[in-house]
Amino acid sequence: MKSLWTRSARWLARKMPKRLYARSLIIIIAPMVLLQSVIFFVFMERHWQMVTERLSTAVVRDISAIIDIIETYPQDPGYENIIRIAQQRLALNISILPPDPLPPPGPKPFFSILDYFLSEEITRQINRPFWVDTVGDSDLIEIRIQLENKVLRVFARRSQAYASNTLIFLIWMVGTALVLLTIAILFLRNQIRPIQHLAQAAESFGKGQPMPEGFRPRGAEEVRRAGLAFIQMRERIERQIEQRTAMLSGVSHDLRTILTRFKLQLALAGSKIDAEPLNQDIADMQTMLEGYLAFARGEASEEQGTFDLARLFDKLGEEARLRQREFRSAIEGDSIVQVRPNAFSRLISNLVSNAFRHAETVEVTAVHSEAGLTITVDDDGSGIPADKREDVFKPFVRLDEARNQDAGGTGLGLAIARDIARSHGGDITLHDSPLGGLRATVRIPA
Repeated sequence: MKSLWTRSARWLARKMPKRLYARSLIIIIAPMVLLQSVIFFVFMERHWQMVTERLSTAVVRDISAIIDIIETYPQDPGYENIIRIAQQRLALNISILPPDPLPPPGPKPFFSILDYFLSEEITRQINRPFWVDTVGDSDLIEIRIQLENKVLRVFARRSQAYASNTLIFLIWMVGTALVLLTIAILFLRNQIRPIQHLAQAAESFGKGQPMPEGFRPRGAEEVRRAGLAFIQMRERIERQIEQRTAMLSGVSHDLRTILTRFKLQLALAGSKIDAEPLNQDIADMQTMLEGYLAFARGEASEEQGTFDLARLFDKLGEEARLRQREFRSAIEGDSIVQVRPNAFSRLISNLVSNAFRHAETVEVTAVHSEAGLTITVDDDGSGIPADKREDVFKPFVRLDEARNQDAGGTGLGLAIARDIARSHGGDITLHDSPLGGLRATVRIPA
């Protein structure tokens, strides 16, 4: 029982709409529809059926009285007085027909309590062969009853045997519900719109895009407080990034000054010491500092812009020819994307250059769709063990016998690449490649 309930809840969760506006509409519409369904059922059960039954009983009772008069006073050959009394006092238009057979039963309506109650009451009160037509003229009902040597035909107004105000009640109920729903939807849309704007602002910040134009806290007090808190949080994060970038730039600049002094002192020392190891250490430190500065500059100043993937892939193809590597690329969809051009170029170049250092064949595939941008970099290199694929994204991590081990590496390439991808609202993941090496997948949402 519990598993069935769990499966039902999961199925309902999958079928339910995901957006707040649609769910709010369901919260408003579902109780109203349920309430009106209950009211309609109670109205049919307690009022409509009961009134129709009583009206039908009264009409059949009048017809039964006319039959009794006809059979009690058969001396009136034309039945003029009986016809007059039925028309003036009972509002029934009757006529006496020859003893012909009753018409065959006509088609029954799909849902007609009038047909049901009339048939029940004629059977109970008169108990003679009869024929009823409630489908013909909408204002009249026709009843024929087989008597001895004659047939009684009765025309009665539908309102005499049927609760005709039901349609008016339903029109008022549905019309009022539509008016209330329209008002509720208008108010709901005004309340949901500030939340949607707040979600767009948060999403644009996660993708590294500027604040949407004209965004300011609106709506209910709670939504205003959330919007104001988001603006303050964004300002604090941007201020922290600026401070971090300024600190890295300052430290890197100071260290470059010290490294310049080291080089000068080594040059002045001449042949007194073995300067080659020291020069190599200084070159490594210089490479690290250049990486810091390049990353800091990209994070601090660059804005969103258009970027041509085809041009980047052509440049990578030229690099592959210089390195004597086999390079293949493909683009599905538009090659123009909206990213931070310099940072995104550095992201893809880091991944492809890393593949060039450790593989002979590299394939790059870009898929640009409405959902976003996905770029896969496959190679036939040695790969990275599955348990170390997250570690290589940490700064300064270099694997001893794998891809990051090279003379000029700083251990920052993949860390910087993931940082750039996440600043665009995306991420980088590593998997096994169909070529036998490593696959790096970059996903950037639209």
